[in-house]
Amino acid sequence: MFGALELGLIYGAMALGVYLTFKVLNFPDLTVDGSFTTGGATAASLIIAGVNPFLATLAAIGAGLIAGYITGLLHTKGGIDGLLAGILTMIGLWSINLRIMGKANLPLLREETVFTPLRENMWLGTWVSIAVLLIFTLILKFAIDWFLTTDLGLAIQANGNNRQMIRSLGVNTDNTTMLTLALSNGFVALCGALIAQYQGFSDISMGIGLILVGLASVILGQAVFGSRNIFMASLGALMGSVIYRLIIFLALRAGLDTNDMKLTTALLVVVALLLPRWGFLKRVPSLRSRGNRAASGSAAADDPANEAGAQVPAGTVDVPAGTVDVPAGNSDVPAGTSARTTGTAAASDPKED
Repeated sequence: MFGALELGLIYGAMALGVYLTFKVLNFPDLTVDGSFTTGGATAASLIIAGVNPFLATLAAIGAGLIAGYITGLLHTKGGIDGLLAGILTMIGLWSINLRIMGKANLPLLREETVFTPLRENMWLGTWVSIAVLLIFTLILKFAIDWFLTTDLGLAIQANGNNRQMIRSLGVNTDNTTMLTLALSNGFVALCGALIAQYQGFSDISMGIGLILVGLASVILGQAVFGSRNIFMASLGALMGSVIYRLIIFLALRAGLDTNDMKLTTALLVVVALLLPRWGFLKRVPSLRSRGNRAASGSAAADDPANEAGAQVPAGTVDVPAGTVDVPAGNSDVPAGTSARTTGTAAASDPKED
């Protein structure tokens, strides 16, 4: 259980990167499968060469930034479709990762990593390591939340919502697209570097199918927490990674074959996509429904029409704001006639002297 929580928090960095491209930028980036391995390969190679593991992790982030920037360059300047640009970069990274590592697998069992202090103090697999990883991922989450509220972040959100509109306002959408793809793959490469150090090796195939894991995390999290604002959307992506790992852990404990993990992930994504459309999640109390009820309750409390003393007679349909009393016993007004219509009729038919 502790291992699943630790992996879920580490993979949260990757989920935040996928959230930036698929939800904020609305860009189907498949570079993730390659940049994840690039991060692990870069960090492992530098650690074996004697570089400080923290510096090696920063170098891995830089490699991910470059990979994402190349995808953005192919799409914006080369005019290549976004999906195809990500596939081309991912395929190219396979050979580059082999060049970086020199072979298909690099062991790190005897090397010093960022997790060495936790391992030496027997803190891995305890609440101490979970607390450390939680603080780390929350820092990443709040950094993204802050960035998306800046002028540049708002331009990126507008780019994902309506590119033509934001371009007409003078924003360079090519630059915002390349920047977002670079940041996203930087987060993914960071996750790859941490996973390689956590599990003790870097493998050329460690990133295969990872985009599906990222999508499952984002979709599961936002199905539970909603996406009505940036805070809840990023929190949903982060917690969705933890939920996904817990589901995989429980499936393995139940006796599921490890060869069926990819199928299980695909089914999770399908279920998470279909349940909201079937209205199932609308009938289940969730954090987002509570937030919506609280918002509607506060709006109703602020409505002046709900103040004490406001009376609307039976049969009245359309009452302007501020109307308090309608005289009873007015026989000239047919049942069901609105107060607004009554006032208009009275004004147009003055009594004779």
